[in-house]
Amino acid sequence: MTPNAAERFTERLATATGAAHRDAEESEFVGNLLAGKLAASAYAAMLGQNHLIYETLERRTADLAGSVVDRVHTSALIRAPHLAADLRFLTGPTWEARIDELPATRRYRDRIEQVADGDPRIFIAHHYIRYLGDLSGGQIIKSMLRRAYGYTDEGVRFYTFADIPKLKPFKDSYRAALDALDLAPAAEALFIAEVNDAYAFNRAVFDELGAAFGRHTP
Repeated sequence: MTPNAAERFTERLATATGAAHRDAEESEFVGNLLAGKLAASAYAAMLGQNHLIYETLERRTADLAGSVVDRVHTSALIRAPHLAADLRFLTGPTWEARIDELPATRRYRDRIEQVADGDPRIFIAHHYIRYLGDLSGGQIIKSMLRRAYGYTDEGVRFYTFADIPKLKPFKDSYRAALDALDLAPAAEALFIAEVNDAYAFNRAVFDELGAAFGRHTP
């Protein structure tokens, strides 16, 4: 199908990936966590998997400095240090040794590595779903975690973008940068497919976390 030239790429992207996006965010594990039905250790485990994912994403983003990835990336987005701070608060100074990588996380990281070795434009698909998600739905998640588990600043620094004071203008400029990539139809199709795959990787991580933590209450 030929893309509609009157419609922005980011609009087509949202439409074409909406089902995968909803599937990822509607996982049972996430629902139980945000409802306060799981132990705080389940949240720490999720952050641990995220730390592994962001370590890979941000290391490869740095590797691609000077490429088209620079159009969307800024140091204000970097999350790994904030994840480390949350994990230190939640599980103590030996937080890193406590992370037990899930098979789904390993597959996700392997895919990020593979794409980073290929076309930087397609790598942006992974950058997009992580950071735009953190800046959008992640802010709702932060509020719900605060309400469910009593966190203030400590424990939810991952979702706090202190160097981006106004989130909406930043997100608007990010989407404008995606639109300005001006991808040919074949490249656009690859980008959309990669976003759908990335959502599936996220859902697989949530499913494995759900299998590990069930519905144990704090």
